[in-house]
Amino acid sequence: MTMRYLFSKQSSSILDRLARERTLCAFDFDGTLSSIVEHPDRAEMQASTRKLLEQLAELYPCIVISGRGRADVLKKLRGVRVAGVFGNHGAEAAGGRALDRRVKNWKTALEAALGPLAGVWVEDKGSSLSVHYRQSSRPAETRRKIVAAMAKLEQIRAFGGKAVVNVVADDAPTKGDAVAAERDRLRCNWVLFVGDDETDEDAFALGGNVVSVRIGRKRHSHARYYLHTQAEIDLLLMRMIRLRTASSA
Repeated sequence: MTMRYLFSKQSSSILDRLARERTLCAFDFDGTLSSIVEHPDRAEMQASTRKLLEQLAELYPCIVISGRGRADVLKKLRGVRVAGVFGNHGAEAAGGRALDRRVKNWKTALEAALGPLAGVWVEDKGSSLSVHYRQSSRPAETRRKIVAAMAKLEQIRAFGGKAVVNVVADDAPTKGDAVAAERDRLRCNWVLFVGDDETDEDAFALGGNVVSVRIGRKRHSHARYYLHTQAEIDLLLMRMIRLRTASSA
């Protein structure tokens, strides 16, 4: 599938359509609402993005679906009222933290196997793990060793990211599952989903009236549209706000 730039002339009508429909606006956090940083604890939304998201959530049903734990996402949102927040790549819903006993065993095994590797650390998010290697001086080799260690684990689904490899239970809900469920719950007939990574592909691939937008163009992606960089998220939020306001008027 050929991706189109969302702000091109050929794509302009799709945002107009979203503004006229009962549209669910769904966003990843890291790399989408916030930029990618050296350590996940330092990730924050820009003040302008926070203000725009608050305004957007008053006009459309909005949800945030992140690889972070749900409690962590809520802290990052700092009071921005959205219709739903999902953590652990969709596995952790609003009802509470869906702990998986298997995660502790996976963490123990991975730390034993990867302990000697410099610049690697395992983040435990309760329902999933993220093995970070951004500080590694030999990232390609390190990633291969991480993937090899994960291949020895059972009942997992592993997928990459930006200098990270993630592990969740093979029966855990995905981001696509979460978006589909919220689309039905909130009675929306269209969806705008914006993400930036491999973990977002399940949502990009959803059928129906879904406008899937990837931060950064990629040859092999289910996303139909792209933005050049994360810095363009404010422009997208502004346009959605302006179009809905004009449509209502």
